[in-house]
Amino acid sequence: MSTINRLIYFNYVVEKKSISLASKYLDVQPSSISRQLDALENELGVRLLNRTTKNIGLTEAGAKYYEYTHRVVAELEEAKHVINELQENPKGTLRLSMTVGFGEYVVLPLIPHFKQQYPNIAIEIELTERVVDLVDENIDIAIRSGRLPDSSLISKHLMANNFVICASPDYIKANGIPNSPEELERFTCIKYSYRGWKDWYWLNNPSKKISIGDSLSINSVNGQKQLILNCAGLALIPHWAVKRELEIGTLIQILPQYTFSPYETLSSTYAIYLKRELVAPKTRAFLDFLSNNIQS
Repeated sequence: MSTINRLIYFNYVVEKKSISLASKYLDVQPSSISRQLDALENELGVRLLNRTTKNIGLTEAGAKYYEYTHRVVAELEEAKHVINELQENPKGTLRLSMTVGFGEYVVLPLIPHFKQQYPNIAIEIELTERVVDLVDENIDIAIRSGRLPDSSLISKHLMANNFVICASPDYIKANGIPNSPEELERFTCIKYSYRGWKDWYWLNNPSKKISIGDSLSINSVNGQKQLILNCAGLALIPHWAVKRELEIGTLIQILPQYTFSPYETLSSTYAIYLKRELVAPKTRAFLDFLSNNIQS
């Protein structure tokens, strides 16, 4: 039995002026409370209560001890109340880090809906391609692609990274289209210059790195899209970034019968958070929200 529980028993016995009344309130056997009071007095080396069959009274030491422990127990009860309320109504500041492209296209449009559901959660968002340290930078959730080297982290799958090669109708009209992956080197291919996405692979069991015409590179997914919309060439780009343009026809998918990726394998995007015994309610709320609102 912890000292904290003994303090709680002591305080309720003092306030109820009865072990039996305290036991009913706490739903604990009177004999158990008596044993813990004895243990508390033995631990302190002083008598706290004068107990008879009919009455319980505080000794001088007991009165002084109650004066201090009463505040401790009251704070513990308040903390319990706050935590219970927090579980029911998540609040606090949620700190998020995510890649620029995925953040802008997938996550940011969802934030207003999350805020409507959880108005008491303040949100701080960093859009960056750098790898953040969740502990040092006090980040609750980072959204990233790839594997986790750190076993102290947990990843929650959000969606597969389906990459497509596409171009504008006007570019295709002026330059034609490749009939096979090998023909891509004859076209202007706009690379994404982030180190993990700059190469193009044809996933053909085994994967094969493709030779491409690479006279253009840019460090943002939105930059790639703006270039291909303005007839600058072809781009290997995440489907989530061009979904609407493919639906309305302002972009056309090239070689749809093949599977392409900037990696040698298929990849996914994950929400990454610290491996803790208890996940904060604000963090759990956002993770569940992402799962329910992001289409894999």
